This record gives sequence, structure tokens and C-alpha cells, in this order.
Amino acid sequence: MGKEDIIKKGDLYFPGEELKKGAQLKDEAIYQKAAKDPVKFWEELAQDLKWSKKWEKGFSHDPPYFEWFKGGKINITQNALDENLKERANKPALIWIPEPIEEQARVLSYQELLREVNKFSNVLKKLGVKKGDRVGIYLPMVPEAIIAMLSCARIGAVHSVVFSAFSPAALKIRLQDTGAKILITADGYYRRGKIMNLKENADEGVKETEVEKVIVVKRAGNEIPWQEGRDLWWHELVKDESDQCQPEIMDSEDLLFLLATSGSTGHPKQIMHTCGGYAVQAKFTGKWIFDWHENDIFWCTADIGWITGHTYGVYSPLLNGITTLIFEGAPDWPEPDRWCQIVDKHQVTVFYTAPTAIRMFEKYGEDFLKKHKLDSLRILGSVGEIFDEAAWYWYFEKVGKRRCPIVDTWWQTESGGILISSLPGMGPFKPSFIGLPFPGVKIDILDNKGKSLGPDQQGNLVILPPFAPGFLRGVYKNSKKYLETYWKQYGKEIYFTSDAAYRDKAGLVRIVGRVDDVIKVAGHRITIGELESAIALHEDIIGCAVVGKPDEIKGEVPIAFVVSKKTEKPVEQLKKEVVEQVKKEIGPIVLPQEVYLVEDLPKTRSGKIMRRILKKLFTGEPLGDLSTLANPQSVEKIKKIVCG
Repeated sequence: MGKEDIIKKGDLYFPGEELKKGAQLKDEAIYQKAAKDPVKFWEELAQDLKWSKKWEKGFSHDPPYFEWFKGGKINITQNALDENLKERANKPALIWIPEPIEEQARVLSYQELLREVNKFSNVLKKLGVKKGDRVGIYLPMVPEAIIAMLSCARIGAVHSVVFSAFSPAALKIRLQDTGAKILITADGYYRRGKIMNLKENADEGVKETEVEKVIVVKRAGNEIPWQEGRDLWWHELVKDESDQCQPEIMDSEDLLFLLATSGSTGHPKQIMHTCGGYAVQAKFTGKWIFDWHENDIFWCTADIGWITGHTYGVYSPLLNGITTLIFEGAPDWPEPDRWCQIVDKHQVTVFYTAPTAIRMFEKYGEDFLKKHKLDSLRILGSVGEIFDEAAWYWYFEKVGKRRCPIVDTWWQTESGGILISSLPGMGPFKPSFIGLPFPGVKIDILDNKGKSLGPDQQGNLVILPPFAPGFLRGVYKNSKKYLETYWKQYGKEIYFTSDAAYRDKAGLVRIVGRVDDVIKVAGHRITIGELESAIALHEDIIGCAVVGKPDEIKGEVPIAFVVSKKTEKPVEQLKKEVVEQVKKEIGPIVLPQEVYLVEDLPKTRSGKIMRRILKKLFTGEPLGDLSTLANPQSVEKIKKIVCG
């Protein structure tokens, strides 16, 4: 690619002629076409997939509920695997990179992946798993994680993936909510040179659940507890199994998977995604936003325990016949340039990661980058949190060498796929701005009363009907939570994202933060309620408040303010115990960076804790009017503790 791959015009960047020429989409008329009749637009895209029976109606709406491709029959794995055998049987579908450098990568072709999926599908069926049954998956980033997901989808079971770094307590809640009778886990896995004993966590997590069988992948070979009759080795189950399994024909609106997201009460919500609409949205958002071509190697660094890993680590690449790469370890271990080594060795062409990772790479300095070519890269992507301008420029100049378009992306667990992003063949790209709504997606920025706001006016980001086909269909077994969380602010026809945003004059969207109580730690959404609930379980704690503090690497980090009972324990010991409590209940990814012991928390006269005041202690903003507080003196005392 030449020097004029990316052209700057004012504060905007555009693709050059060479980039436009090879792009999947380069005609801006696609936006007008989609806006004119979004339902027809999505229906035309849906025709590109293989359906066992065509749908009777594109979009049905009974606010706040809706359906896509009603009456249509489909199986997502038939589209992701069987259909690719015609021209791509021997093409790599999956490249797996283990953390230990001395271990060899594992490559599965489309044909090999289908065989493994069929084998494990038959295993599940023999264990009594039927269409609609929920299956828990608690696995690290190993090929079996993807095989397990696809096997569930193959036979019509509903997979529920739990992030492998989550604690046994967090696993238990998710298993109880879904009613899964099968759990798939591993003996252990590697993380920064250490073997994590996942089976021990799984054993603790299945207590007081409906789990009857635990299937164990042999990954690390570590010593693990074993319960005869309940625990089964994956490799023994699939050893003599048939590699033929016909896909279950699913209704478009049948459940495909459940995935938990945080809830404002501290209890996670199980988000429902269905077969047909999700397949259509997953396929085309990936195809157009990442501008995939036949020989692309795509690396999405997200764990499969998150929606990004589901959609763009697994389903979208396979639906497009692309090679997807997954990595077991941390991208900066054992050396800061491990990710660079992987990009160069495997000739990764499209790289999709989080701003947290980008800021971490930047922190190590530029010397390690100079040892690598990174010339295979064609598109750079970002996801998970606000992408600040400084990190954007570093990514663009040092990693992409000013020749790779950056597609920043905005979406949620609830949306199933990307809703806002600039397209590589058209742009424009603007530092710290996400981009334009995807064709066929209608958004708005509203004030609290529902008035649409003009350019540069900050308000609440909302999604308007007909909604994208991969959108959530509800909260599993909790319609009340579905209504209260997403449809209360503006009524049953306007989806409230809980994000604050504004648009510039070109229509590009910038996200400025959450308007609810969810904080993002390294791209992971965790509610304040969940963190506070975990801390409150400590026997010596009688009150707590958690806020997100801006962090240059992780975006935000949790800070805990706790009020304790009178105790003889040293302050530092109690702080450590609070951190350990969070680790036990939720996991190590959201440990408080600091724990402050305080006499009292700032509260209104009605007893509401004023977290925004605590947050302002770290942002440098004026604390504002404290007259509404029942105990304004508490703020000065806390300020002295925090600021000295």
C-alpha cells in the first residue's frame, strides 16, 4: 500500500483511492438505501444466508417486543461450517495460539472444525441434551471453547458462556439463572506463566445448581479433583464418536445463546439472542466493518466470555469464511511484543482489540515495535470503551504506520453486533469519535425529556425501530427487568442505551460515558451494584460505595469507600480483606485499585449515597452544591483522606 492510503482533510481522515478500490463497500448511497426501508434492507442481506425455509414476515413489532424473519428456518452452524465446505474445506477456519512459546499453534480447517463440532454435538445428544436445553461453558481460550459453542448451536441447545476468570460464586449465579444441567470446563490453563486450576473453581461453582455432568477438557495436565459418575473427560467422550451430525433446523426466533451482563442491583441479567436475526447481523457487520476478503487472517483479542468474543471471535468470521485467530494468553507476556510476534508470524491482516490493550502497548515504549514489520496489517479495530485521542493517534501512527483505517466500534451485549462504526472504504475516521450508524441502524441523541438534540449537544444515545436483527429479545425469565432497564426512560418504542453521547456536524458519534451505574474496567462492564454487593458480604463492613476512577491504561478502575464496624484489625489488613472479598465473589479482573476506610459516606436526606461527589474527587471537577446532603461534613473528611 502506498503513502496516500489515508488522506487527512481538516480533522477528518478518509481512505485513499487504493483503499476505496478494494473495499467491500465504497458507495455512500448504501446509507440512503438502508434508511429508506430498513426492513427491506435487512431482508435483502438475509437472502445471502442459507435458510431451510424462507421467512413469512421481515419485522414484527409489539413494543417493546419484536421479531425478525418470522417463520424462517435456519441453523447458524450450517451457514458457518457446511456452506464453507464447498470452496473452503481445507482453508484454515481457526488458528489457536497457546501461551507457552514452546507449544505449537493448532490449526483447524473448515472441514476439520466441522468434524470436531459434529463429534461433540453427538456427545451432547448422548448425554441427553435436547433442543432448548441450556449448556454452561466455563473455558479458557482453547479451540474446545469454540467447538462447544458451535456444537450447542448445531443441535439447538442454548449455550451460556461464563468468562473463565470469573470466580466460583459468579459462575454459580450464572448457572442457577440458566438452569444448565451440563457444564463444560477444563483442568487448567496458562496465564502469565502460571497454571490456573479452573476445575477447582468449577467444582465450587456447580454446588447448589442443577448441573449433573461436568465435561473436562485436558489442557494443562495439572492435578485436579474428580467426582466419579459426574465428571467426564472431553477427549474420551469424542474419541470414538461419529463425525456426522445433521444440524437441527431452528426457527428464526428460537434462542441461540444467553450471555450475562451486569445488572444495576448487582445481579447479572441473562440477555437472550436468537438464531436468524443474530446470524444476519453478525455476518454483515463483520464483512463490511472489517472489510474482509478471502485471504484475511482476523484476530479479535476478546475472550469468548464476552459478546465481542462471541460475535467477532467466532460467529462472524466463520459466517464469512474467514480465518479467525484466538490466543490463550496475555498479549504482553512473556514479552511486551508477544502480540507483535503473533501478528508477524501468522500474517494477521485485521486486528481488533480494546483501548486498554492499546494504552498498555503504548506504555512499553516504541523500541519493541521497531523489531517487527507489522506490514501484514490492513485494518485496525477498537472496541469496549472510550478510545481517547492520544491512544488513537499512537495506534494509527505507530502500529498502522498511517496506512491502516481505524474502525472504532460501539455496541453492547444487548445489541448482539456493532451498531456504530465508520466503514473502511468510505470513512470518515476521526480521533475519539466512533463513526456513523451502521446502514439500517437508526439512532438519536435525546435530552431527558425526549427532545432530539442537534450537533455538539450532549444527551442520551438511543436506538429507534426497527432495531438491528441481532438485538436482544429480552432478559431470560425476567420481563420486568427487560422493561425497567431498556424501555422505561422514553417508552416502549425507544431503546435507551444508558450511554451519554453527541454528534458532530458530519453526524459522527462520540460516546462520553455511562449515564447509569456501570463502570468499564479494561472494556469489561461491571456494575457498581455487583461490586458493592460483594464488598458488603465482608463481616466487618457496614457500608460501602464504589466509583470508577479514570485510568490511562484500563479506562476506569474501581475505587472503594468502606465504612467498617469497630474492629481491632489493622487498617491495611482490612483493606486487603476487602480486595480479597471482591476477588472471591467476582474475580480478579475488577479488584479495587484503592480501598479507603471512611467514617461515613455522603448521603442525601433520603439515604441515597452521592457517588458522583466521590467520583469528582478524582476528576478534579468542582464538587458542586452539597446542600442536599444530610451529612455534608463527611465530604471534607473523605477529601482529606483521598487528597491528603
